[in-house]
Amino acid sequence: MSAVLNSTPVTPALQSRLPNVGTTIFTVMSALATEKGAVNLGQGFPDFGCDPKLLDAVNDAMRSGLNQYPPMTGIAPIREALATKIEALYGRRYDPVSEITITAGATQAILTIILAIVHPGDEVIVLEPCYDSYVPNIELAGGTVVRVPLTPGTFRPDFDKITAALTPKTRAIIINSPHNPSGMVWSREEMLQLQEMLAPTNVLLISDEVYEHMVFDGQPHWSAACFEGLAARAFIVSSFGKTYHVTGWKVGMVAAPASLSAEFRKVHQFNVFTVNTPVQHGLAKYMADPAPYKELPAFYARKRDLFRAGLANTRFKLLPGQGTYFQCVDISEVSDLNEADFCMWLTTEIGVAAIPLSAFYGNGFDQRVVRFCFAKQDATLNTALERLAKL
Repeated sequence: MSAVLNSTPVTPALQSRLPNVGTTIFTVMSALATEKGAVNLGQGFPDFGCDPKLLDAVNDAMRSGLNQYPPMTGIAPIREALATKIEALYGRRYDPVSEITITAGATQAILTIILAIVHPGDEVIVLEPCYDSYVPNIELAGGTVVRVPLTPGTFRPDFDKITAALTPKTRAIIINSPHNPSGMVWSREEMLQLQEMLAPTNVLLISDEVYEHMVFDGQPHWSAACFEGLAARAFIVSSFGKTYHVTGWKVGMVAAPASLSAEFRKVHQFNVFTVNTPVQHGLAKYMADPAPYKELPAFYARKRDLFRAGLANTRFKLLPGQGTYFQCVDISEVSDLNEADFCMWLTTEIGVAAIPLSAFYGNGFDQRVVRFCFAKQDATLNTALERLAKL
């Protein structure tokens, strides 16, 4: 017989691995938007569907029996399609067998990279404002986060500050272009400067390129793959979800030299092992036509221009929108509130949700700038603009 308990069982206490992480601003603002019936331009995902041809390709794969485990690294056709695409766009051929891995989205890819390369005490440079998963990922690996601010206002890299942050303990630097949240796009000159800066070091590069096909006004996207010295030390991360309007499918990829990919895959196989089989087959078939990603810059540039034209009728000051599907605005002429309080007020009183840029900084740096997402149906954007016209 088991012993009789004389008191209520107590759940053992945990020492948190992420003691500073709470509910994200994205969750808070989305909940408030729902409560207030606001147009949610906060979270970064489309409110429109993907190409029916892509759905058909995935359905065909499921119905033809492609529903069991695929290879750990991803099915051969999708890795071969990616190798062909990267070579055509950026001039570098990655071996689809040893240098390209399919992941459960870009967020998993970045966590897996960091777990594979960062040891306790290693330093990792992040350029703020930055995507909110970077810092917790580094902390989970036992690394030390070294925060370097991008230039306020322009969000361009400050190479003097980056160089000053490099130490013998620096294991990696994370860059993101096109940049979330600002929409800034790294130039060729800046990528070359990064290459020159890293050349005498053993620092690895994590290049988050999930918005690679959202670059406007005739600019190219300068992938790390375009530069010999960067490609040799880089993990390049991309996202099918962002490119094909299927963020909920959570499929991404990592391209890296064979020796780096081998270490990445050691963690990947025990992290997620592998990724949804029929979706991989559907994407591989769909990728045979390059038109969807080649047409994406024009698709989103039109939405950007529609949104910016509407905002021009308000007191917001428009910041440059070179890439991504985000538009940042300066609120200085609209309100005296700080960014976070302004976003709460905007959602509650005007009926449009945005995200404060301070949420992307470790110290909550407030520069009176908020971010909108324009990856929405025209009707959604027009409704938001009608409400924002009050400002």
